Amino acid sequence: MHDITLLELFNDDIGSAEQLLALIDDEFQALGERDLVRLQSILEKKQPLLAQLDQHGRARSQLLLGLQLSADRAGLQALAERSSQGTALLERGDQLHRLLERCQAANLRNGRLIRSSQASTSSMLGILRGGETPNLYDSRGSTARIGQQRPLSQA
Repeated sequence: MHDITLLELFNDDIGSAEQLLALIDDEFQALGERDLVRLQSILEKKQPLLAQLDQHGRARSQLLLGLQLSADRAGLQALAERSSQGTALLERGDQLHRLLERCQAANLRNGRLIRSSQASTSSMLGILRGGETPNLYDSRGSTARIGQQRPLSQA
């Protein structure tokens, strides 16, 4: 009975992870386009999926721990060896694991894009506020600093 429950959780989570991966890819495109309305919509769709994946992950762990098995691949392997659904359990568990790894890699990619955008925006704001002095070039092509910098709002 526990193996059927576990298999159902894997099947549900595979669908959720596929949806999450599609949303993370959409998020990457929206980040590139700086489409804040779309980003908000994507976030609202991602949150319940993440909550469900977390809840089901804890349920799977508790199920394995309740059977005196470790809550990892080795525990799943031990359950599979004594279950009629063993092959399906391992296949679905591995499929979910691969999907979650892809979600994590895509999320890291989005994080890098966000950090790059933040750095660019911060630099532009610094120039506009007059705090950062951009390097300029003189007539010889050498870097020259302007002695008195004023924010663009005062220029």
